[in-house]
Amino acid sequence: MRVSKTLLAGAAAVAMLANASAASAEMIGDGITMYMQMGGNPGDGATLARQTGAAQAAEAFGVDLKEQFSAWAPETMINQFKEAVAAKPTCIEIMGHPGSAAFEDLVKGAVDQGIVVTSGNSPMTDLQNAFGSKGFGYAGVDLYVGGQITANYMIDQGLKSGDEAMVYGVFSQAERGQSEKGLADTLEKAGLKVDRLEITQEANSDASLAIPVLAAYVQANPNLKAIGTQHGGITSVLADTLKKAGKKPGEIIVGGIDLAPATIDGLKSGYVSATLDQLLYLQGFLPVLQCVMTAKYKMPGLSINTGAGAVTSQTIDSLVDLIDAGIR
Repeated sequence: MRVSKTLLAGAAAVAMLANASAASAEMIGDGITMYMQMGGNPGDGATLARQTGAAQAAEAFGVDLKEQFSAWAPETMINQFKEAVAAKPTCIEIMGHPGSAAFEDLVKGAVDQGIVVTSGNSPMTDLQNAFGSKGFGYAGVDLYVGGQITANYMIDQGLKSGDEAMVYGVFSQAERGQSEKGLADTLEKAGLKVDRLEITQEANSDASLAIPVLAAYVQANPNLKAIGTQHGGITSVLADTLKKAGKKPGEIIVGGIDLAPATIDGLKSGYVSATLDQLLYLQGFLPVLQCVMTAKYKMPGLSINTGAGAVTSQTIDSLVDLIDAGIR
């Protein structure tokens, strides 16, 4: 019996649709909607790899992902959470910059509605203890230890007891401030004289506003030997700031965080000595995984430390292609 080409083509199309439907049905995140706080601004050096990780996890599991960007403003994070809850998604990932107290009643209200809530980048230990059984986990650095790691890499560059250092950070931000505290404490334990300088919310959201502050500080402190920060945006402006201040590479030891393009240039030129690698891709991928595991399989919150170490001028070259791809 002869079968027409039209019929064969139609059968093939139906088979393709059936296979696509079957593949879709097999995705464990099918039907899940997730709102996720990304932190800074779309595509910036402290956010891009997190976006990539979250997007790839959502695609792999079949999750409908809704991104939220706050320019690191705590009050914006609170408002975004309220907006997310109003949409009644399956789950929401939040960042701990506003602190547990600011989020407590809101998170309880969301959990009571059956929404899975988890966290990333900056922890909220009290909420994790309270709602861990409901899927409240954490994917991010052990912040204090991350600061210690950065400080130790700086010390290894030749800093010694009695040297002057400045740590520029958000010391006042609940648990988020533990990063800079770990950095400052470790430098002090090594005998350095450490000045702790608070980043304003304006500079926290737009690091370019910190440049005149940093330049003035360098000029006013001619004996300064080190600058440390655990803010990715601030790290990215330090090399250019020191160049404009007439400093040579390595004259002031710089320890920072993340792998923004300008930070990579700073590592290659020697203006940045070391930067904490907090594996932002995992901070995007793992909360999506947490959402799926809790929503589908009732699994409790997972606590995963993504702080693997630091990148230096000796190790940066091997990572550039992955950084350009938005993965590292």
